[in-house]
Amino acid sequence: MMAYLRAFGYALPAERVGNAALAARTGMSAAQIAEKTGIRERRYAAEGVSVADLGSAAALDCLTNAGLSARDVGLILFSTGSGELCFPGPASELAARLGLASTPAIDLPIASAGSLVGIALANDLAPRYGNILVVAAEIMSRRISDADPDTAVLFGDGAGACLVSRDEGFARIVDSALYTDGNSAGSLYLPCSGTLQMNGLAVILHASRKLPRAIGDLLSKHGVLPAEVGVYLMHQANGNLLRKVASTLKVPEERVFSNIERYGNTSSASLLIAAAEWRSSGAQPAAGPIVLAAFGAGFHWGVVLAEDIL
Repeated sequence: MMAYLRAFGYALPAERVGNAALAARTGMSAAQIAEKTGIRERRYAAEGVSVADLGSAAALDCLTNAGLSARDVGLILFSTGSGELCFPGPASELAARLGLASTPAIDLPIASAGSLVGIALANDLAPRYGNILVVAAEIMSRRISDADPDTAVLFGDGAGACLVSRDEGFARIVDSALYTDGNSAGSLYLPCSGTLQMNGLAVILHASRKLPRAIGDLLSKHGVLPAEVGVYLMHQANGNLLRKVASTLKVPEERVFSNIERYGNTSSASLLIAAAEWRSSGAQPAAGPIVLAAFGAGFHWGVVLAEDIL
């Protein structure tokens, strides 16, 4: 059995927060922030807006793009690391908002890599559930502290969604690979009450090694060279990390889709926001497959390989 990427969707708060605003709060200059992160602005959710609000908007955008209604969804997978409650997570609230009273809705509390994990699981579960809605939403602006400027300048808010279908789509999912190494989990975590704690150097070192290796291994398994990939859709963690991955794989930087300059790091939502923007732009892979990849807290990381069929 096979599954397909059928549609993407996304939602972003209206408020734009530029580097100058953060410079005044953190003591870092706007130029330093841009050079260090590749970010020039990010979005912040307004007071009263919840993770479920953003996730619902992205989900509806995705369903519209797929030409489906909520009744067509057999399973919801919702990733967030910044929900308002320790439990329940926002998955059940999203299902209720979509008018679904018995459709299973499962939370994936995996920051940064959660949407990638969701797509990989959806690929395996689609033969049973049909259409699976993968949603990731984050409000990281409420989970950072100006006392840690290296972290505060990175993050923004937003949501993305992906419809994985058993029946049809614009790209066939070929394979996926997921990994976990909990030995360095203390380098990136968020207490239920408190602010994000991150050893940025440790995270970057692990991500810059583990992610290209995972991509290379999955491509090699299917006889695909990194240069043959049409587009790399990745978690938008840091502009320098995206460039590092491209360099390690020996592919042009423009082959790695990037929108981090405009949205910052939106944790698990960033991969889906990037994928939705890439798809809505009308871009098509340059005669090659699609790679989706992410690295995040846990540490969890993984890769999904898809093949454009249009």
